[in-house]
Amino acid sequence: MAQRLENKVALITGAAMGMGRQHALHMAREGAAVVVSDVADDAGREVVEEIGQSGGRAIYCHLDVVDEAQWGQVIDAGRQAFGRIDILVNNAGVLLFKAIQDTETVEWERVLDINLKGVFLGCKLILPAMREAGGGAIINVSSIYGLVGAPGAAAYQASKGAVRLLTKSTAVDYAPFGIRVNSVHPGVIDTPMTREVLADEQMQQQILQGTLLGRPAQPEEVARAVVFLASDEASYMTGSELVVDGGYTTV
Repeated sequence: MAQRLENKVALITGAAMGMGRQHALHMAREGAAVVVSDVADDAGREVVEEIGQSGGRAIYCHLDVVDEAQWGQVIDAGRQAFGRIDILVNNAGVLLFKAIQDTETVEWERVLDINLKGVFLGCKLILPAMREAGGGAIINVSSIYGLVGAPGAAAYQASKGAVRLLTKSTAVDYAPFGIRVNSVHPGVIDTPMTREVLADEQMQQQILQGTLLGRPAQPEEVARAVVFLASDEASYMTGSELVVDGGYTTV
């Protein structure tokens, strides 16, 4: 059976742990060469090692997604290692559960920098390489909170809502070049980033009460959706929102 991402090269941000790690492992399993990027260097190198042990190809690059110069270096490293970059997964992000009146300006700026500016820089700087390659697929990881309102998440919601419409804008501008741009909107996912929140029984009940399936997702359940959007199976999808939320936004 043919691998869905055979001969493709994927660059994934925040790929050292959680959802990003699963994106990297699943894409490698489907035949892609993977540029694993993160600020957690040791964990990122472990992902590369795991991919290599399974017969896949991967390199690790340190990347702070708000640093434009580092983006250029990582893209160059990926192209030097594998010849091209066909897929970008803008996965890196941070959580902040605070209402607007409780949010410090420095907290607002940090969340918007990582969650939104990081996506902007990734899209902006990868597009020339994708145009040169004759096309590509960009998957921006937003959230259910980029679709619906929720209490106590002002900066996070602002960033993820902006990612949703930045995705659509980029899809419009770059469809003529064979570049598809879609967003993924995960619900509650059991990752290191959310584990502290889910450990609070009251907070967990509040978050999960609207989830029809009544449980958090595992990271691999989102990774399978990301692989689909990166593959030719999604060849007629651009500017779309793929919601993986256990039914949270249904009612």
